[in-house]
Amino acid sequence: MSARLRVVVADDERPARSFLVSLLRSFEDVVVVGEAASGKEAVAIIEKERPDLALLDWQMPELDGMGVVRMLKKDAMPLIAFVTAYDEYAVRAFKVNAVDYLLKPVEKARLRETLNRAHERIEHAEIVAEQASRVGAALDEYEGLAKPPYLERIPVRHREEVTIVPVHQIASIVAEGELLHITTARNERHTISYRLKDLEQRLDPARFIRLGRGTLANADLITKVSVMPGGTHVAILSNGQKLPVSRLQSRILRDRFLKL
Repeated sequence: MSARLRVVVADDERPARSFLVSLLRSFEDVVVVGEAASGKEAVAIIEKERPDLALLDWQMPELDGMGVVRMLKKDAMPLIAFVTAYDEYAVRAFKVNAVDYLLKPVEKARLRETLNRAHERIEHAEIVAEQASRVGAALDEYEGLAKPPYLERIPVRHREEVTIVPVHQIASIVAEGELLHITTARNERHTISYRLKDLEQRLDPARFIRLGRGTLANADLITKVSVMPGGTHVAILSNGQKLPVSRLQSRILRDRFLKL
């Protein structure tokens, strides 16, 4: 029997992460060496633990599965398998390049196939740098082929009426549990029941920027950025909203807005 496969799991949804970890622990040839609740945490754990395999949720706030791969140092790149809610057709672009993909809800037999593929890769001593470049190229292809069209308007139900909110008029989207609070450039407020990370996938990233784990803002409506103690920022929108920016997103904000 080959050595036990050292695995890291990254998923921002605790039930999904716990379920996957419990499945992994049912296999004698696997040891879970880390769990991450965010992409940023996944990068830190992977670079510290140097696992054989990382199971990455495709969609995570602030830093998604693709972002994790791109942020990892090449000498710390493990084998990668993505966990996604997309169907098989959508993930064909990277299926042959990553070790594997798993559709949610993950089935034990399907997970066993992924682990077997990882063992095979390790036994054939695939070069880490080659794995990193192949996954990166596949992700680029995936981005080009798998994304649905960006939303142009969002329907909001108010009792018996439905208000159509044009996306270009939205100033910010702030999550509160399972609810999203939408504020327009005119300070009109709407609430919908939706997950922020799912909606973010349907919005043009050239227009909307994530300010923190639960906040998106229209980049075109950010008029001022105030520097706060500790290296964080506050974004001030044209409608007067003041939204805090997380440390991680502060770096992205500086690169995007504060350089000529």
